[in-house]
Amino acid sequence: MKSKKGNHLQMILAYVVLVILAFLCLFFFYILIINATRSHADLQKGFSAIPGAYLLKNLKSVANDGSFPMFRGILNSLLVSTCTAGLCTYFSSLTAYGLYAYDFKLKKIAFTFIMAILVMPTQVTAMGFLRLVTNMGLYDSLLPLIIPSIASPAVFYFMYSYLQSSLPLSLVEAARIDGSGEFMTFNKIVLPIMKPAIAVQAIFTFVGAWNNYFVPALIIQSKDKMTVPVLIAMLRGADYMNFDMGKIYTMIMVAIVPIIIVYLILSKYIIAGITLGGVKE
Repeated sequence: MKSKKGNHLQMILAYVVLVILAFLCLFFFYILIINATRSHADLQKGFSAIPGAYLLKNLKSVANDGSFPMFRGILNSLLVSTCTAGLCTYFSSLTAYGLYAYDFKLKKIAFTFIMAILVMPTQVTAMGFLRLVTNMGLYDSLLPLIIPSIASPAVFYFMYSYLQSSLPLSLVEAARIDGSGEFMTFNKIVLPIMKPAIAVQAIFTFVGAWNNYFVPALIIQSKDKMTVPVLIAMLRGADYMNFDMGKIYTMIMVAIVPIIIVYLILSKYIIAGITLGGVKE
């Protein structure tokens, strides 16, 4: 009886903790939505948990602002984030597979080199990257925001660790014996096994590229090529007399919608991977 009561209390405590965590996570989204429905004057009065009546007005104000290309910024962010997530996850998986499935002399050196790049901050190489982009004629272009995503040490290491736990080399050897080419083996056998890992990293990479402010602010100058974070920063840095907090909260609310959609699309692969578990020898 005591053990049953103890288990019951533990279950109640676990649910209480989960409810608190869920509340803390969702509370800020709720406040964001509430603030997007309020006017600048109402926001200056302080906190309110009751929705306002200015959501449509704020949306129209942002959408009709000729100096603020909101929808163009969302399209730019979608293009950059989608391409970044696709290139990053595919080529990181391919690199991880190459280092995992092949034995060659420089394997340890290559792995160490990639890990050394992982600890190098982006800000350290920013000026050199900017000079390279300028010399290549890619300044004020979206390409420098997409192409470097092919090399992502953090995603590579995650994929490499996942392959170590989920991909038996005997499966690769069996595919080679059956006459499968290396790229066919990777695309038809390895990638399906890596779906949960790819889904997780695709979400993280998409969100990271969507929220990236430093590099776009460094490279992009034209308003029609700016991404969402840069445009939001432009709103925040507007003249004080024309400053409108309602517009900013509305823009942020619109900006998180694609992230939620991407998560809902990819979350089923994460759940499937957790349910099925890894491939075992």
